[in-house]
Amino acid sequence: MIRLLSAIALLTAPVAIAAQPQPLTLEHRMMLRCSAAFALVAARQAAGEADSAAFPPMAASGREYFVRASAQVMDEAGLDRAAVSSALETEARDLVEQGTLAQVMPVCLGLLPTQ
Repeated sequence: MIRLLSAIALLTAPVAIAAQPQPLTLEHRMMLRCSAAFALVAARQAAGEADSAAFPPMAASGREYFVRASAQVMDEAGLDRAAVSSALETEARDLVEQGTLAQVMPVCLGLLPTQ
């Protein structure tokens, strides 16, 4: 009887299955791109770079967005921190190499909550 109860308990217990990574959606890619843009602008603002003064301060609101977006992408796409970090680095590198940070920022700023 105890063996039967143990077997039933094992069969009905919740099973933790590692989520398989899913392809990033367009929304996920946009969230990562904007997170990278906010981080770049925040770093430039902290360094006192004049071109970053055209944007609102990113230290607090950009960081908050970055954290929430990263967590959402990890949860929804089944990615670990390393994969999200790699994707963020790729997005940041693309923004810098392509020189598109200033063009992306107005769209990204629309994603921040208004206060």
